[in-house]
Amino acid sequence: MPGSALDLLSGDARTFVAKIWASRVHLHKADPAQLVGLFSLDDADGLLTSSAIRTPSIRVAKDGSVLPESSYTRGATLAGKPLTGLVDPRKTLDLFTNGATIVYQGLHRYWPPITRLVAELELELGHPCQANAYLTPPGAQGFAVHSDSHDVFVFQTAGSKQWEVHGPEGASDVRLEPGLSMYLPTGTPHAARAQDAVSLHVTLGINQLTWRGLLQRSLAGVLANVPDEHLPAGYLDDPDELVEELAKRLENLATRVRGIDGTAAVEAEVRRFLTGRSPRLAGGLHDVLALGTIDDATPLRRRPGHPCVLLTRGQRVDVLLGDRSVDMPGWLRPALDVVRSRPEVRPSDLAEHLDPQSALVLCRRLVREGLLEVVG
Repeated sequence: MPGSALDLLSGDARTFVAKIWASRVHLHKADPAQLVGLFSLDDADGLLTSSAIRTPSIRVAKDGSVLPESSYTRGATLAGKPLTGLVDPRKTLDLFTNGATIVYQGLHRYWPPITRLVAELELELGHPCQANAYLTPPGAQGFAVHSDSHDVFVFQTAGSKQWEVHGPEGASDVRLEPGLSMYLPTGTPHAARAQDAVSLHVTLGINQLTWRGLLQRSLAGVLANVPDEHLPAGYLDDPDELVEELAKRLENLATRVRGIDGTAAVEAEVRRFLTGRSPRLAGGLHDVLALGTIDDATPLRRRPGHPCVLLTRGQRVDVLLGDRSVDMPGWLRPALDVVRSRPEVRPSDLAEHLDPQSALVLCRRLVREGLLEVVG
């Protein structure tokens, strides 16, 4: 996929970032083939009819109501153990034929092209993201007017949908077709109806990290050290007893708040985000099998959507890889800087900083950790 995730969804990424949190609808037109290729009608068909997909990865809605799982699931056994929540394709297709919308929930967890898109979007925005897809029969509407508690990107991959979008100046209509993406800020009321053909669209939700959350996490240590003592008896009759003591405690708290290390708090926030993402190791089996064949000239590349942030900690360096951190000796920092600055690298490219054997060991380690993958 050429360009960045934001380039694909919103045009010029830098311009978009400047206004992404503004309360306005943003439309962007891209190559339809690029967006359709992320999750096509055939892809939706295959997941529904030819896989063992289970709830809650699928839910079904009609006329604004979510239908009970019992109306489209079945049970089975595997190795003598019961399986529940298996989506029954016959039941689900019957509901679809009668006007129900099929929702593919958490699509980023099990559909590789969307997994990669979401991973790249998270790194560009610095906010957790998720994805759902909505398959709606012609002329139907799955949900009534509603608003979401997160920002949303929407793009159409089959058919078209007429969107009713409410803003400060009233409601407006937007017709989405393959190749057109739309951004809706948090709390924007909207609804959508399929037109003359089956509609399939994907929504990318951005679960914003906020200043309030960052301040709460930064202050947590200070507040945890405030003694959990009882208020003195009798303060109901004489509230002034509390005033002087409260003033002292607030002043003490303010002093400790002023002593918070902002750099350390931000580093902790970065570490929290870049060690808490889901593992994304597509092709990892092939890479593990190829470890023994890696030599000085083997081309390696950064796995798409994987961060590589280096945090120096004394004589050590923490390598943040998204789902965890890896502790390494600090003298590897210059070589790691080379790795993180290039989309593709060979062990021999690290010759300025490491001897051939050390470069080989480091590169094999980074392949095993999932940061690098073997080209081809």
